[in-house]
Amino acid sequence: MIEVLDSTSTMEGQGVKVNRLFPVSSRRMNHDPFVLFDHFSVEQGQGFDTHPHRGFEAITFLFSGSMRHKDNLGNDSVVSPGGAQIFCAGRGISHSEMPEGDGPNNGIQFWISLEKKLKTIEPTYQLVDAVELPIISIDGVSRTIIVGDKSPVKMQNNIKYEYIAIEDQRTYKIQDIEGKSGLIYLISGSVEIQGNNLTKAQSVLFDTNNKSITLNAHSECRLMYASGKPHLEPIIQYGPYVD
Repeated sequence: MIEVLDSTSTMEGQGVKVNRLFPVSSRRMNHDPFVLFDHFSVEQGQGFDTHPHRGFEAITFLFSGSMRHKDNLGNDSVVSPGGAQIFCAGRGISHSEMPEGDGPNNGIQFWISLEKKLKTIEPTYQLVDAVELPIISIDGVSRTIIVGDKSPVKMQNNIKYEYIAIEDQRTYKIQDIEGKSGLIYLISGSVEIQGNNLTKAQSVLFDTNNKSITLNAHSECRLMYASGKPHLEPIIQYGPYVD
């Protein structure tokens, strides 16, 4: 299965505009094991005041600006461009994410559901700076490994998550995805994926039957890629909770 999915523009937190792939109740709630994907832009005076979560783990990857994370575990840190902050909500965590410097503060927040047996584990938090994330550049394709081989990011889920830049007219093939579901989200530029032409803020979802995905860049483009094995368990989502 290959499905092209448009993002939906919506508001979140305190005046934050996001382009959301899911959950969107009228269209798609999740793509097991992935339960939220937001491309956000936060200006001064906006943000995400203290609020609770449980039942999933989340990654915030930043393109520009800086965001401060505070939580009830005592963590207080700032993520900068090219870096990531990761929390496992487990049985429950409360946190805030607010802009630290002048805007725009732009990035992706991505939630991955925990298996039922892990829903009640203790919450954790991790900050990883840009210099810690491995970058692989070959034949006009640059891949920042956010989660995967040689990345210091620690996750309960066995997933791959990458920020990829492809030069104009280059081709890149994503392999070894059989048995996994995943997504490719286009941040900028234009790209053809398995015969589907994508423009900014569109995505392709794929399921466990795909063995590889071929990307042909029609211009210089930037995108996010994620894949992982679905849990094949019921997902109950409501607000900040995934049970």
